[in-house]
Amino acid sequence: MKKYIRIGILITVIVVSIFFWWRYYFVFGEGVKAGEMNFFVKKGFVFKTYEGRLIQSGLKTTTIGAIQNNEFDFSVTNDSIAAILERCGGKSIELRYNEYLHPIVWRGMSKYIVFEIIEIDNKPLKDQLPSNYN
Repeated sequence: MKKYIRIGILITVIVVSIFFWWRYYFVFGEGVKAGEMNFFVKKGFVFKTYEGRLIQSGLKTTTIGAIQNNEFDFSVTNDSIAAILERCGGKSIELRYNEYLHPIVWRGMSKYIVFEIIEIDNKPLKDQLPSNYN
């Protein structure tokens, strides 16, 4: 009987682990978004995370007859990328991101995690960094 309980517990732990990985760590999609940086902040009660918003060109609406800006809310986990984005308020930028199925509080409030800056004001990022930047 103890053998069946151990096997049952082991199977339960494996299934819960796979579910947790799939829900929070599986990269559902990858992509690039471009727009004008609206804001970028570091906030949170326990876990301080970097959060930002791009305003994209065009309009979107979820209800018929309404008009709304096309916004892209994202999080950043890399401190060096966050340091660059903090100085990009109002600039046109292009970002590469991963989309997860659900956010995790220590990773950010958004399911979109930016991991690369491609362009700032239509110039490649490598042309804008100082020579001593890592």
